[in-house]
Amino acid sequence: MKKTSVPESVVSPVRAGRLSAGALAALGVLALALGTLQSVVDPALPLLQRELGVSPAEGALIVNAVLVTGAVVAPVAGKLGDRYGGKRVLIRLMAVVSAGGLLAGLAPNLPVLLLGQVLQGAMVGALPLSFILVRKHLPAGGSQAAIGLVVALFTAGGMVGTLVAGPIAEGLSWHGIFVLPTIVIIAATAVVTRLMPHDPPTRSDDRIDWPGAVLLSGTLLALMLGLVTVTGAGLPPYAIGALAVAVAALATGWVVVERRAASPMVDLRMLAQPVMWSACLLTFVITAGFGMVSFLLLQLFAVPADGYGFGAGTTGIGLFLLPGAVAGAVSDSVGGIAARRFGPRAVVVVAAVVTAATMTALAATHTAAWQLVLAKVLTAFAAGVATTALLAGTATSVEAENTGIATGLLVVTRVIGIALGFQVGGVILVAGTDPATGLPSEAAFATGFITAGLVAASSLLVVRATRKGTRA
Repeated sequence: MKKTSVPESVVSPVRAGRLSAGALAALGVLALALGTLQSVVDPALPLLQRELGVSPAEGALIVNAVLVTGAVVAPVAGKLGDRYGGKRVLIRLMAVVSAGGLLAGLAPNLPVLLLGQVLQGAMVGALPLSFILVRKHLPAGGSQAAIGLVVALFTAGGMVGTLVAGPIAEGLSWHGIFVLPTIVIIAATAVVTRLMPHDPPTRSDDRIDWPGAVLLSGTLLALMLGLVTVTGAGLPPYAIGALAVAVAALATGWVVVERRAASPMVDLRMLAQPVMWSACLLTFVITAGFGMVSFLLLQLFAVPADGYGFGAGTTGIGLFLLPGAVAGAVSDSVGGIAARRFGPRAVVVVAAVVTAATMTALAATHTAAWQLVLAKVLTAFAAGVATTALLAGTATSVEAENTGIATGLLVVTRVIGIALGFQVGGVILVAGTDPATGLPSEAAFATGFITAGLVAASSLLVVRATRKGTRA
């Protein structure tokens, strides 16, 4: 009986070619440019709000559009890369990101800019795809070093974006902060296309959970748009109720699809484990509070200096935010060590106390720029250490075969928490806007800081409750 031949490239992960220094360099430049494109919006957000004539709550959507797409793309990109080849999927994904960057750079209004940001959110998938490529084309030791290099350059790109957004926006226009990094992405992708060896796909029976991805993105976008609409449009009660019903329906549909899917994007059955649902709840609370703090601080830097603000431009805001970005990057390496030595819950307790105390002090006094910079450093470090400790602790607590599912669920929760925190911060400022000046009142910022502190402090209650539940 004659056997059916199967191409070796499908059944065996044989390395199709050695990864050259040029290909690795192009992959690194691509990561650097992607990190830059992702971070240029933060210091430029007050400028974008003024240029487009939108409220802080609508401005928060500009950042959240990328986060929402990232939350959806992150779990899917690795599966696509395994199935069709990392290089092939990476190139197509970068085409989407490039289209989004150019669209945002040419955007005449907020809806077009939001569409560009949604497309740019696909950049999150570049990291797992890069990991696939280096693992297939380098030996174990070399692949670990290459993965570290790619992650480091992506993080460094975030700092570069924070610094260059101001000079670009003030020297050219705000359109340039999107166009220039996108040009580098296009060039780096062209080099990757030419130099990167083709990697063989891996045969997989797992299906891509497209319905789950669509419903999750729809739920998050409906929630963000709903918050903006409710605060800014003066809707009647029945319209607000209709929005709430729509969000609830989308969320329920997503849960139903994920529970029935053979290969769900987010395996909700993992939440039945106490260690998993408690880690997700703590991650959500911590990141929601941090998202509020981040949004409120960058808005306060931009408030005119003739009142209670500092009148900082995009360059100044970038410089003020840089120490916090460095603290956040350092916290990722400290979180795992702290979790191993003290335990994730102890780390969360300390981070919650630090954040709550910082926000209480900031609500009482915020008259000097160094106070805001210090608050950003403390909260960024606390949130980073706590969420990384939870991630590391959970990864070592679940079964080895469920590590990817568990960490993926926490990453998605982290993104959702930050996005919701940003949006709630915007809603608080809109609700406290002074009709005479069109600017948020100082009391609105104080309310936001107190609210963020209370959210952070609530994680202490979660730690206590989940500890009792785990013991039971």
